[in-house]
Amino acid sequence: MTGSMHLIEINGKRVLLDCGLFQGRRADTYERNLHFPVDPATVDALVLSHAHIDHSGNIPNLCKNGFTGNIWCTSATRNLCTYMLMDSGHIQEQDVKYLNKHRARNGEPPVEPLYTQADARRSLEQFVSIGFHRPILVADGVEVTFFPAGHILGAASVQVDLRESATGKSWRLVFSGDIGRASSPILFPPERFASADIVIMESTYGDRLHETYEGARKKLREVVNRTARKRGKVIIPAFAVGRTQELVYALNQLDADGDIPNVRVFVDSPLAVNATDVFRMHPEAWNEEVQNFLVEDRRKSPFDYPGIEYVRDVRRSKQLNFIHEPAVIISANGMAENGRILHHLKNNIEDARNSILIVSFQAEETLGR
Repeated sequence: MTGSMHLIEINGKRVLLDCGLFQGRRADTYERNLHFPVDPATVDALVLSHAHIDHSGNIPNLCKNGFTGNIWCTSATRNLCTYMLMDSGHIQEQDVKYLNKHRARNGEPPVEPLYTQADARRSLEQFVSIGFHRPILVADGVEVTFFPAGHILGAASVQVDLRESATGKSWRLVFSGDIGRASSPILFPPERFASADIVIMESTYGDRLHETYEGARKKLREVVNRTARKRGKVIIPAFAVGRTQELVYALNQLDADGDIPNVRVFVDSPLAVNATDVFRMHPEAWNEEVQNFLVEDRRKSPFDYPGIEYVRDVRRSKQLNFIHEPAVIISANGMAENGRILHHLKNNIEDARNSILIVSFQAEETLGR
């Protein structure tokens, strides 16, 4: 389910579609992420569908190992990656620091991080943003056009028009990236393609019927109300980009409609706070329902209302453990593998008044699963 990467070879050129991290337990994923199936120095261009780490997270390692070409994506994806790749670099450094303590005790040599924050910062210099519906030639015989995918802010499905120089033959490849729902609460729905000769499509939820957004919001309302009556906390592991903003918007709506009590809501993740800033920067991506909500309920944005607090500071994060009133704490990461969610789970999971609400896909071998 993770580590998205596809290679196109034509006219002596190599173009990658995405360059994601494999996610899961350290021992397995480190080796898979360390080595590429192709020499990075021989890749001419990278086309990035969206900012989620399982699609973008190995870009700094690719650049570190010799890739010097352009990384093509939408402007919102570029903005999000500015924070997400730096955050990922920090996690890589912290994981190795922890691992090397144990290796030192066992007399084993230290290992290096997959990449560092400095590597991530350098890779960002190779990003080039283009708008939706604007064809761009990224390599000889490879023209790409981005279409809204409705998955997260800036997410694109990619139309790749290929033309072989020697024969003049042409093909159209469509790479879906991750596809959002037609009824996304915040974003416009994914656009359809008229034709394709080859389709590479994600299938994470290909065999499932999702309930409506209204149904999910109703369940959120029930959990918040039930927990508030017990004067407990709702602890929600959530991905910093996409799911966190959807949760905040849903709570904003429930608060505006008077469907939940005046509980305090904390978004406790520096990455989620930064990502929400990027969402605020791109109101052109908000759908008509969001625009109508802002007008009718006189709200400044989908992500701001009385009672919500965005937490960056570590000290403030720890203070949340001592709040003795109903509250909702949204924290990363969504699979409970790392981040501040771990200390919130540790401090709250044994209290019967509290609720742990799982709202995201949980990969195998993760704590959330």
